[in-house]
Amino acid sequence: MAEPQTQDTSAPTPEPSRLSKGVTDFFSSPAAAIAFLTLVIICCLALFAPWISPQNPYDLMQLDIMDGRLPPGSESMTGLVYHLGTDSQGRDILSGILYGLRTSLLVGVLSAFAAAIIGTSAGLFAAYVGGRTETAMMRLVDLQLSFPTILMALMMLAVLGKGVPNVVIALIIAEWATYARTVRGTALVEREKEYIEAARMLRLPGWRILFRHLLPNCLAPVIVIATMQIARAIGLEATLSFLGLGASVTEPSLGMLISTGYQYLLTGLYWISFFPGIALLVTIAAINLVGDRLRDVLNPRNMS
Repeated sequence: MAEPQTQDTSAPTPEPSRLSKGVTDFFSSPAAAIAFLTLVIICCLALFAPWISPQNPYDLMQLDIMDGRLPPGSESMTGLVYHLGTDSQGRDILSGILYGLRTSLLVGVLSAFAAAIIGTSAGLFAAYVGGRTETAMMRLVDLQLSFPTILMALMMLAVLGKGVPNVVIALIIAEWATYARTVRGTALVEREKEYIEAARMLRLPGWRILFRHLLPNCLAPVIVIATMQIARAIGLEATLSFLGLGASVTEPSLGMLISTGYQYLLTGLYWISFFPGIALLVTIAAINLVGDRLRDVLNPRNMS
């Protein structure tokens, strides 16, 4: 006599969402996970710099010229320990790095975010409209991309002058074209798909087709480029400050700290430029590693 078959009444296991799958894929890389953790620590140090720094390195009342060029681990007359040493003005290097990270991250995030908005809007509009408007806009993009970014930033600062706000404006003007070209190429592919044609047949407004239907499908490359551009903007800001065209002396900047200690680099006072340079290197490397992993995770071929 055959035994009665029992039906499997267990509920099927739900498939993970695209977001949770992307997060799992991202942290499956040890290098990306370490870079992300490092970046979070750097952001926290920069955000809470006024509360955790031993001194305000840009408050002249807290600086003592007698503490200038002290090696790492030295102690001042007031009992303050300079763990990373001081520069020629008696500024604590550790405090300068923490405050400089605030400026570097602010410049990188603001310039990349604003350039992404301008470039993405321009690329979407050019791809959607087409014709002579697209041709004229893309020739303008090609013209700007023919100039090196550092040269474009130098020209802008020659007109605008020094200062962190002007550096942000110069980087926005120098970087928006990269987003425009990338988004335009992606939008040209999406423009020919059925859902865009259906939206046009429904006579939806152009702005709604652009920002409600076309934009969400072009965000993946924008996110990757924005991550890379943050690191690029941080490096450019440090370069401009090192050349004396970026942040002013009264504004905290890693590039300014490196420039201050450059003249002492071959005299044995290595710490004035060495430690800010290491902080800049670690920050840019962490952002680039995160961006590289995002590029792999958001690759359409891997998002099946």
